[in-house]
Amino acid sequence: MTMLNYDFMQRALIIGVVVSLICSTIGLFLVLKRFSMVGDTLSHVALAGVATGMVLDIYPVYTAIAISIVASLGIEKLRREYEKYAEISLSIVLAAGIGVASILINLYEGKTSGIMGYLFGSISLVTNEDLYIVILLGLIIIASIVILYRSLFYTTFDEEHAKLSGLKVKSINIYFSILVALTVTVSMRIVGILLVSSLMVLPVATSLQLARSFKSALLLSNIFGLISVISGLITSFYLDLSPGGAIVMASLIILVIVMIAKNGLKIFNKRDVKI
Repeated sequence: MTMLNYDFMQRALIIGVVVSLICSTIGLFLVLKRFSMVGDTLSHVALAGVATGMVLDIYPVYTAIAISIVASLGIEKLRREYEKYAEISLSIVLAAGIGVASILINLYEGKTSGIMGYLFGSISLVTNEDLYIVILLGLIIIASIVILYRSLFYTTFDEEHAKLSGLKVKSINIYFSILVALTVTVSMRIVGILLVSSLMVLPVATSLQLARSFKSALLLSNIFGLISVISGLITSFYLDLSPGGAIVMASLIILVIVMIAKNGLKIFNKRDVKI
């Protein structure tokens, strides 16, 4: 394939595979916790982190990681403060992230001119440093999910029962929030800050149309996420589109096809029973 002759495209595909797996896995836990907007909130905070890095002449991914982790801890703290209105914590942190980002971009327009590459993702700007960071953090995230799988499973479906069972729910939630922050910042180079949350939700939404158990939902989310990212990257390369938009549209098309096929099968089965 022609695109594999380019080094930046090889790096983008490797990063894409890692990003698709961690986004769909973390996204499944978020959706089942009914906390899917966390990804959207942290992505806006990551924008403030990227702008901070550009202003301070620090590699933006490092500052985005640091600020996103602080924000994720803030969300967890506010979630406990507003226990009955947990979504308020997201609105507060999201507002802070957008506010800081807009001020920095306005004040330092010259230094933050490259921020568009982070907003919608960019294949050509992916560097070897990006590749190493994504692989390292991706391995940490996947290893954490494997080690904490049972604890995360119980806290996702019933926190109260998990507490009674002796699990340290508070610590698990804090660590999971950090994993979400890392996932958002790792993914923004390819998918873009504004579209990361879509990649965390759409493959999961598609998998829930077909899955009959948590494990099958996890497997299907990974498969749909992988297909979306790879097809989106290929499309963006040949049609010169932003990779984030192409990936999200691929995810959306897959979801629509699955829903149409599922409903069509239901109608066909009903007719078959009547006959």
